Amino acid sequence: MIKSDELTVMRAIALCFKPYLKPEEAYIYTNLGRTQFALKCSEFGILKTSSGYFKKEDLDNIMAGKPSRYISAAEKL
Repeated sequence: MIKSDELTVMRAIALCFKPYLKPEEAYIYTNLGRTQFALKCSEFGILKTSSGYFKKEDLDNIMAGKPSRYISAAEKL
């Protein structure tokens, strides 16, 4: 039988390899609360897919501190 600690570790490892994350998984992945996550997503222009998932590549931009799409687009004008 799998212990709860082992199950938690298995879920954490699986989370790292998924290309799309559910909102609850995205909060854990970015280590942000619900409101902070919503503010960062609106700042970076990150939207859910039609099925309600977040693209992990977009979340990596938040975590890496890269400039948002809006700011980079405004600089090109």
